[in-house]
Amino acid sequence: MSFTLLLIQCLNGLQYGTLLFLIAAGLTLVFGVMGFINLAHGVQYMVGAYLVFAFHQLTGSFLVSVVLSMVAALLFGLLLEHFVFRRLYGRDHLTQVLATFGIIIFLNELAKVIFGPATLSIQPPEFLAGSIQLTEQLRYPVYRFVTILAGLVVAALLYVTVTRTRVGMLIRAGATTPEMVSALGVDVQKLFMIVFGVGAMLAGFAGVIAAPIFAIEPGMGDNILIIAFVVTIIGGIGSIRGAFLAALLVGLFDTLGRTLLTEGLELVFPPSFSTQVGPALASMLIYILMAVILVVRPQGLLPAKGAA
Repeated sequence: MSFTLLLIQCLNGLQYGTLLFLIAAGLTLVFGVMGFINLAHGVQYMVGAYLVFAFHQLTGSFLVSVVLSMVAALLFGLLLEHFVFRRLYGRDHLTQVLATFGIIIFLNELAKVIFGPATLSIQPPEFLAGSIQLTEQLRYPVYRFVTILAGLVVAALLYVTVTRTRVGMLIRAGATTPEMVSALGVDVQKLFMIVFGVGAMLAGFAGVIAAPIFAIEPGMGDNILIIAFVVTIIGGIGSIRGAFLAALLVGLFDTLGRTLLTEGLELVFPPSFSTQVGPALASMLIYILMAVILVVRPQGLLPAKGAA
């Protein structure tokens, strides 16, 4: 593999990893604090992408569309929490899985009704449409750099919020000893609402920044939800630091593995066989990574303090 290709793959892996973190951060908070399995979290990623497309059609401004989409994603998450999910907190996990899976089907079909089944796309703003010269052979898109930077900034802000503020203290306490938090007089229902709203907004923001890169289509959040669960498990349930580390690890492992595995197979097998088998095996790498990490550290890389 040439240095240029290696650098491209590393940057793409970092960009993919920051995107996974935005989704997994909300997922690990909801699951860690509330013990609630929300399969519809990936749909909120899809909703963010459709929102920025719709607002861009109305306003013509990408930045205005981003702000409006994040506010709408937050409100959408709060509405779901109030009218649907709040009634599922005391239920068993099977009921939560079935109910949230039903929401996935409903919202995917609703997206088809409103926007149609066709794939949609949105262009990045003109001031982010260029590229940066990294080497003599490589120019990397400015917008992808901005998505990496945005993910890192959000990660830093979220980490400071969780570790340095009173709300963050309650979130961390709720992730480990929710009964104690309730006994101290904290409005747990309000805490759950805040956590759920922030998680929905983060997933929506991931969809917003991913819209100019990936196709906008019904069901786009289903596959990435599975990978976000992998990130949550690898990092440690309820741990923001763990989710960040695991997201970058999974992003790089997946992106580099798809290239390196195919090239490695070509050293032993014919190119035609390697081209066919390599991508299939590469899609399994992150699950193999998860299995290995769980064998070595069943609690995850950086579990929340006090978590079992």
